[in-house]
Amino acid sequence: MILFSTLGRYFFTRYAITTFWFLTGIFSLIFIIDFSELSNRMSQLPHYSISGALLMTTFRIPMILQQTVPFVALFAGMASLISLNRRYELVVTRAAGISAWQFLQPFVFGSFLFGILAVVVLNPIASWGTSQAEALEASWGSSSSSRSRLSIPWLRQIYNKDDTIIGARSVQDGGQTLVGVTVIHFDPQGAIVSRQDAQSAKLEDGYWLLSKVTETRNGELPRILETAQLPTNLKPEFIQETLTKADSIQFFDLRHKIDVAKSFGLPTSGMETQFHSMLALPLLLVAMTLIAASVSLKFSRFNQSRPVILGGILSGFVLYVVTVLVKAFGSSGIVPPFVAAWLPVVVAMALGATILLHEEDG
Repeated sequence: MILFSTLGRYFFTRYAITTFWFLTGIFSLIFIIDFSELSNRMSQLPHYSISGALLMTTFRIPMILQQTVPFVALFAGMASLISLNRRYELVVTRAAGISAWQFLQPFVFGSFLFGILAVVVLNPIASWGTSQAEALEASWGSSSSSRSRLSIPWLRQIYNKDDTIIGARSVQDGGQTLVGVTVIHFDPQGAIVSRQDAQSAKLEDGYWLLSKVTETRNGELPRILETAQLPTNLKPEFIQETLTKADSIQFFDLRHKIDVAKSFGLPTSGMETQFHSMLALPLLLVAMTLIAASVSLKFSRFNQSRPVILGGILSGFVLYVVTVLVKAFGSSGIVPPFVAAWLPVVVAMALGATILLHEEDG
C-alpha cells in the first residue's frame, strides 16, 4: 500500500506542509481584518483597550477559521498537486507504474485527518473562544452584539399572570447567566406594557436578578435602575437549550444537548444538522481533495495555473454554497438533518470520483 511507503510519506508530508502554510496565511489575514473591523466598531466603548481587542480577535478567529476549512483543503490539494506536476514528480510516479488512485491515497488520508482534527480540536476551541469573546464584549459595555440583533434568540415565560419574553446575546455558566438581556412585558390582552434592557441577568432562587437596567414604559421617561428582579420558574438547562445557537455548541456536547432539548420538547433540527455536519466534515474535505485532483492532475509545464485556479475555486465555491444551503434547510426542519448533512458530501465525492475515472481510465 503506497500510503505507508517512502513515496506515500513524502506526498503526505508535502500535503501537510502546504496545508499548514495555507492555515497560517489565512489565520494572519483573518486576524488583521477582524482586528481592524473590531477596533473601528468598538473603539468608543468605555472599557475598550488595544490589548483587549487583540485578545477578543484571538478568541474569535477559531470560529471564523472553522468556516474556511473546506477551502483550505481544496487549495492545499490543488497547490500540492500542481507543484508536484510542475516538478515532474507525478510524471515519474506514473512512469513507475503507480496509478493516480494509488498516489492520491496520501492526499485523501491527509484531508481526512485534517477533517478529524478540525472536529475534535478546532471546533471545541472555536466554541469556547466565541463564548469568551461575547463575555468580553459585554464587559466593555457594548449595547449591541457582533451578531445581528435579528438573530438574538428569545424565550417566553408566564409566571403569576406576568407574560414576558426574554432575549439574550449569550448564555454563560450553564444557563445561570445571560448577557445583553432584553425583557418585554405584556398585559393579558397581548399589548406591550414595558421593556427592560439589562447588561446581564443572573438566575437566583425563583427570580432573575437584572443588573444595570433601563426600564421603559408607555408614556413615561426611561428609568435607570442598578438592579431589578424578575420572578421566574425556568430551569437553567431549559434556558441554555433555548438560547444557545447550534453552531456555538462544541461537537462533544451536541449529542447530550440534543437529548436534553428533546426532554423539554424543544425542536432539535438545528443541533442534529450541526452534529451530522461535523461528522461529515472529514469526508467533505476528501470530496474537496478529489475535486482538486480532477483539475490538477493533467500535466502542463507552464500554462496550467489560470484554468486550474478558476476551475477549482468555482467547483469548491459551488459545493460550499450547496452545503450551506442544504444545511439551512435541515436546520429549519424542511429536510431531515441526516440527509441535509450527508447528501452534498456523497454527491461531491461521487462527482469527483467520476471525473477522475473519466480522466484516468477513460
